[in-house]
Amino acid sequence: MAAAGYVQTSLIWIAYAVAVVLALIAAAVTTFIWQTPRDRSPFVSIVAIVSLTALLATVLLLPVDIALVSSTTSTTLGHKKDWATPARVDSILFTLKVVYYSLYSVDALLCLVVIPFSYFWYEEYDEVEEQEGNQTVGSRLWGAFKYTIAFIFLVIILFLVGFFVPAAGSHGGKHLDLDFFKRLLEDENHGEKALTFGLGLLVTLGTLLYIVYTGSGFALFPVSLIKSAPSISAPQLSENTASQLEQNRERQRQLEMRSAGRPEGMSAKDRRELEALAREERTLVRRERLAAEAQGEGKSGIVRAWSKLCAVFRPLKLIGGFLLILLAILIWVSMLLTGIDKAANSICKQHCGYILAHINVFQPMNWIFVQTAKAFPIDYILMAFLILLFFSSSISGLATIGIRFLWLRVFQIRKGKTQPQALLMATVMLALITLAINYAIAQLVAPQYATYGTQTFCDLPPRHADEQPDCTNRFEAVKPCSEWVNSHHSTQVCTPTVMSTFLNRININWPVFGAIDFWAQFAFLGVFLIVFLTSLFRTPKLNLSELDEQAEADEEEGLLASTGRRFGATWQDITGHAGRTTNDADAGRG
Repeated sequence: MAAAGYVQTSLIWIAYAVAVVLALIAAAVTTFIWQTPRDRSPFVSIVAIVSLTALLATVLLLPVDIALVSSTTSTTLGHKKDWATPARVDSILFTLKVVYYSLYSVDALLCLVVIPFSYFWYEEYDEVEEQEGNQTVGSRLWGAFKYTIAFIFLVIILFLVGFFVPAAGSHGGKHLDLDFFKRLLEDENHGEKALTFGLGLLVTLGTLLYIVYTGSGFALFPVSLIKSAPSISAPQLSENTASQLEQNRERQRQLEMRSAGRPEGMSAKDRRELEALAREERTLVRRERLAAEAQGEGKSGIVRAWSKLCAVFRPLKLIGGFLLILLAILIWVSMLLTGIDKAANSICKQHCGYILAHINVFQPMNWIFVQTAKAFPIDYILMAFLILLFFSSSISGLATIGIRFLWLRVFQIRKGKTQPQALLMATVMLALITLAINYAIAQLVAPQYATYGTQTFCDLPPRHADEQPDCTNRFEAVKPCSEWVNSHHSTQVCTPTVMSTFLNRININWPVFGAIDFWAQFAFLGVFLIVFLTSLFRTPKLNLSELDEQAEADEEEGLLASTGRRFGATWQDITGHAGRTTNDADAGRG
């Protein structure tokens, strides 16, 4: 029996290792696709890849956490499996804690120290001084380090505050004498309390970004898949644009030659036509550049390969977009139901971050995970997909909104055009958002499943004190584990996940963080609803007061991408050659 337990837990960790390797590949591809080749910095690229990999490894640890604690209990009989002795369960939880604390510590150091140092390291580079020999590696290191000192002091201050300031949970309360709270607060040392405070603060900061970027991206990401297929392929667009540009310039030459011999110069009618042709020429030049970019001309092999891969899977975008919209609405409803349930039925309210004893309403997402868990590893795959959906939505929100200070755009996130500074700042923002995503999934999207997985307990008294209750013929007595359970035996059977324990400790020790994080979820739901309805019924318009060349290119790209569905032109994008059809000219003019 013990061997079976080791095999099962080993397979779960192997699946996680494979997921981390895939995350590394995805982080590398994402970094090279988004950053601009012209200003690429190897050091910045390495830091971004390592940071994104650490972020993905952190969020993908939640399904591992759920799978491991679920594997220790027999779902049908409601008791621990024979191999899941207390020592073995403690060993599993200790390993999870070590991995969690290591990843969270790495994420915090990357956000607060390494990435700021990389930012200033890149800013310190001066090509002219380096050519003249006035700039050395040592001078760049010192220049970057002296600006990073402030961030190092910030880390030290956060740790000291969390280490010495008394937590709210240490003072006790009328609800903190419950067994559930006692188990949360026992064996918590000062080091864990300091880490809890620091990460609680970072989760709260990340939640503010999560409201704006993930809320917007969660609505825009599925809609963008539906609206992203242009009506004409990039090669065909390039050919048609070149033909129209040639005709335009030939007409301009004719007008100029016709007026060359006139003493009175060009007529007013011809001058207006020439001005219109000049405006049309600028539009066609932009369109030609966009077509070249769509084909990956002048870009790295990875970007060109990615463009062709996107063309291969483009016909699936329409179907995938509709399915993701349905899933997003289902998640939205589930979060709203859980939020209302917590606000109405939490016995300690804001004093413990609205921890809920058990779900009092039918919660669709939680029900789906519990049901699919009967056919492992479907629930594991679904949870990983859900986490990646939130993460991808955050990236979509960053790309759409950009990095802003209030209403001013500081950096823009675009494929193949993202500056190194913007890439590093986006990575920091994603790190903070990732912490908020963990909170949202574990506390609102699937709270009971994220806390206890598929664990159940037998709600019958044991025949003898040293035996487990027998529910072999009383399956109605097998009940799902929840935060507060009545029988003493159930507290031995139900093992909460490490993630839920960590988040609940933040809620209890620092209830102000828990209250802010909880009510922020309603703001997230509001942002999603507004952006979703707006994206469905209103076409984005260009703000003419901020018109520049890049904005015009964005407008042109948006027009090209929203003129209709096209499945037949996919092959042209893959091969890179335009096809010959009778409607080519009309398609190019459309």
